[in-house]
Order: sequence, then structure tokens, then C-alpha cells
Amino acid sequence: MPPTLHDVAREAGVSVATASRALNGSARNVRAENVARVRAAAERLGYRPHLSAQAIAKGSTRTVALVVRDVADPYFSAIAAGVIGEAEAAGLIVTMAVAGGSPERELQIVRTLRGTRPRVVIVTGSRIDGAGTRDALVEELEAYRTAGGRVVMISQRDLPYPTVTIDNAGGAAELARALLGAGYRRFAVLHAPAALRTSRERHEGFLAGLAGSGVPEPVAVETDFTRDGGYAAARRLAERGIGDVEAVFAVNDVMAIGAMTGLREAGVVPGADVGVAGFDDIAPAVDVVPALTSVAVPLREAGASAVRLALSDGETGCEAGAREAGVRLSARVILRASTPPR
Repeated sequence: MPPTLHDVAREAGVSVATASRALNGSARNVRAENVARVRAAAERLGYRPHLSAQAIAKGSTRTVALVVRDVADPYFSAIAAGVIGEAEAAGLIVTMAVAGGSPERELQIVRTLRGTRPRVVIVTGSRIDGAGTRDALVEELEAYRTAGGRVVMISQRDLPYPTVTIDNAGGAAELARALLGAGYRRFAVLHAPAALRTSRERHEGFLAGLAGSGVPEPVAVETDFTRDGGYAAARRLAERGIGDVEAVFAVNDVMAIGAMTGLREAGVVPGADVGVAGFDDIAPAVDVVPALTSVAVPLREAGASAVRLALSDGETGCEAGAREAGVRLSARVILRASTPPR
């Protein structure tokens, strides 16, 4: 039989209550020498605390629940790596759930997570206007927070919780100015529906960066916020005739990479016949040919910052105060071979 808490207490020569407090994080009420004895006894016996029992006793497990849009997307994989690294340093384990870009699925996941009592819930991904689930999501998260949990968003500042935000508009504007500086004058923008805030912020930021330059308004092609969406949009652009478009900006890198394939299949060579740029600077951006111009976002730092926010003492239940809490990450342009100077 595996060792029990009673076995550990007997081995350490303390009460079961003392052994429990020493092992479950309430060691501040236990003398240091007893904490050391209990932990040494647990190590000798190979005792591992039962997480469900700890959850009942403490109101939470030693887990961080991370909700992502798409685990296969390198954007979210990089964020997850940052969350995992910071959580492990704090002695926490990360579990992950995939919402698939569905606000309804996101709400369902959060409802389920409340029953598993994680220490922290981190929700990533763009907020979607008009989804109809915002109030219900806040209600679920607030009930969880009131019970002692911590909530952090990696997204836009929309929900009343500490948030890690990315300067989408500023980064896209900087990219537009960089492409103007490289000699480009006629653009196409591949974007998702305007309700997806990340896409809208980047699209609007790009237009703001072109403002006052005297260049024609870019051709806009609406599509899915995915690799396949970028591919389909590029094929539609090529079918209508690439015309005088000199550079294509896709509002994320996976869309840009899909667009490069779509253009190439249509006989348009990225980096030669037309420039292509993306946003996020995911790892594959340097592996495609030609290497992709992008706007670099510190995605691992976004994940790590979310964990640090959650474990800090600064979280507040006051909506105004919570909105002010958070971290804003800047973005920077990296020009590569996909947008050579004209």
C-alpha cells in the first residue's frame, strides 16, 4: 500500500494535523523544525499528497489552468511555454484546455474548471465583440475568484481582471511605416472579421501607420484568423488579379505563411513578385522561404507575466482597480527577405 499521511506523521513524530499543515502550504503555523522533519519523512517514505484532498482542505489545487484558442498555433504554444516555465518555478503544474475560438466553449471550460479548483485560471486569446457570453463569463470567474482563485487574462482589457496586453495597433503602425520606408506604396491587408479585436486592432493600426503618406487605401480581404484563412484569402486575391499590390500584410503569422503558399500556387512569388508580412514573429517565421517579415511579440514573456500577476498580492476585487492592474508588452518590427527594399 502507498504511504499515507498518518504514516508520515508517525515517522516524523508529529500529529496528523501538523503533518498536513506542513505539506499543504500552511506551514506558517508549524515550527520550522517540524516542517523540516515532516518533509524529510515524506521524502523517505515516498509520500505524495493527494491533490483532490488538498483541494478540499485548501480550496484549490497546486495547478494553473490555461485556456487557449488553439494548442497547435505556435502563438499559443509560445505563451504556454512561458506559463509553464514560470509556474514550475513556483511549484505549480499547468493544465491546458482549448476553446477553439468559441466564446461558448470558453465559458463551458471556465464552468468546468471551477469544479477542479485550480490555484490560477489564465484565459488567452482575442476577445470577440457581440459574443453574448461576456456577462456569464464574468459571473463564473467572479465566483471562482471570490472562492480564493486568481484570474488573469492575456488579451484586450475587457474583463475586470488583471490583464497582459500586447500593443497590436502600435506594432502594426510601426510595420506600415517600415514598409513605406522600404519603398512599398500599394498594399493588401488580410484580416479576420472586425468582431475579433486582435485582428481589428492590427488592421486599424496598419491603416494609421499609412495615414498621411498619400498612398492608396489598401485592398482588404476578410478571412479566417488561421493558416487556412490566409491561404484562401491569398488565392482570392490572386484570382481577382494581384494587379499593382506590392505588399500583403496578414494580421498574424500563420495567416501570412498560409498566404505565401496560396500566392506561390497561383504563380506569384513571395518576396519577388510581392512582399509579405505578418505579426507575432512565431518561430516558423524564420524557417519559411523567404523568411517572413513580422512584428515581434514577447510571447513567452506574456505567459510568464500572467503567472507572476496571478501570484502577486496586487489582485483586487474592485473592477476599476483590477482594470488598472496588468502588464503591457511592446512589439517591434523585424524586416526579413519576404519584404526586400523596392
